[in-house]
Amino acid sequence: MSDQALPDPTQVEGAPHPAETRRLLGQTAAERAFLDAFSGGRLHHAWMLIGPKGVGKATLAWKIARFLLATPDAEEDGLFGAPPPPETLDIGEDHPVTRRSRAGAEPGLFVLKRGPNDKGDRIAAEIRVDQVRKLKSFFALSSADGGRRVVIVDAADEMNVNAANALLKLLEEPPARTVMLLVCHQPSRLLPTIRSRCRELRLSPLSPDVMKSALDQAGAELSGAEADALAELSGGSVGAAMRVAGLEGLTLYRNLLEVMGTMPDLDRPKALALADSLAQRGREERLDLFFWLADTAMARLARTGVTGQPPGRLAAPEEAALLRRLAPDVVTGRAWAEVAQIAGDRSRHGRAVNVDAASLVLDTVMKMREASARVRA
Repeated sequence: MSDQALPDPTQVEGAPHPAETRRLLGQTAAERAFLDAFSGGRLHHAWMLIGPKGVGKATLAWKIARFLLATPDAEEDGLFGAPPPPETLDIGEDHPVTRRSRAGAEPGLFVLKRGPNDKGDRIAAEIRVDQVRKLKSFFALSSADGGRRVVIVDAADEMNVNAANALLKLLEEPPARTVMLLVCHQPSRLLPTIRSRCRELRLSPLSPDVMKSALDQAGAELSGAEADALAELSGGSVGAAMRVAGLEGLTLYRNLLEVMGTMPDLDRPKALALADSLAQRGREERLDLFFWLADTAMARLARTGVTGQPPGRLAAPEEAALLRRLAPDVVTGRAWAEVAQIAGDRSRHGRAVNVDAASLVLDTVMKMREASARVRA
C-alpha cells in the first residue's frame, strides 16, 4: 500500500484538512500574541502550540507557516524603507504560498507527522526517528535560496523517545532562518528540555457560539440544538465534536442516558441491546466513543453532585432531571468520580487484552449501576 492510500494522521475524518481550513475561529488572542512577537522583532525559533485537542492548533500552525513564508522580516528594508507591521496573519487566497501549501508543493515548508508502519499497511502509532531524519534533507535542499523555512510538527507529543531526542538536537542548534511550530495536545508527554526551548502559544476551548460557526465551516449540517449538544459534550473542541457527529454520538449518548434512567434497578434487556449494538465487527471506533461518552456522563454526574446543580448547558433534553436524581449531593458526586476512574481503567485494560466488546460495555454499565445504588442507600 502506498503512502498516498493511507489516511492523513493530521486530519480529522469528515473535516477539512487544517491546511484547507479557510478561517481560524475563536483564537484571536493566540494570533495576536504571535503577530506582536513577529512585529516586535521577538520571533522565536520554536513555538509550542498547546491547548485541548481539536481547538484549532494545527489550523493556526498552517496559518502561521503561510504568513512566515509570504511576509518579509519586520526589520528588512525595502526600496522605500521598512514595510509597515502586518495587522493580521492572513495572506491572500491567490497568493503563491497559499496555493503551493495547499497543494503540498511549498518548498519552504516541511510537515513532520506519523508515517507508515513497517509493513506499510497503516499509519504508525508514533512519530519515529526516521521521520525526523528527513528534516536533514529538507534543510539541505531548501537552504540554497536563503529564504525562511518552517517546520510543522503535528503532533509533537506523538514522537517516540528516539524521535524526540533527534528533534531536540535541532532545537538546540536551529538552522538559520528556520521556525519550528510544535502542535502539542499533552505538553507533559514532551521532554522538559524540548519544552524549555519553545515559546508557548496557548489556545482556548471554543465558546458554544464560536463552536457552531466552526462546525458549519467544517461542513457539519446540524440543528441549533445538535450544535449546542456537541459543543457541550466536546468541551469546546471542534475535532471532538466532528468525531461525535460522524459516529452518531448524540444518538449513542441518548441511548446511554436511557439505560442510566432505569438505574438503580436497571432495565437489563435495554442494557443488553446497547451492548450488542456496539459489539458488531467493524464498530471499534464507535465502541471507543461509547467509553468516552460514559466517562463524560459520569464526570457530569460528579460535577452535579459536588456543585449541587447540573451543568449550565445540556447535551440531551432529559439530562438535567437524570443528573439531579442520580447525583443529589456531594457524597454521590464523589462516588461517581471514583467509579469513573475504576470503569475507565477496566475498559482500557479490557480493550488492550481484547476482551469481548459486549462484555466490556456491560461491565461499564454495571459499575455505573453500583454508583447509582448509593443514592437509594
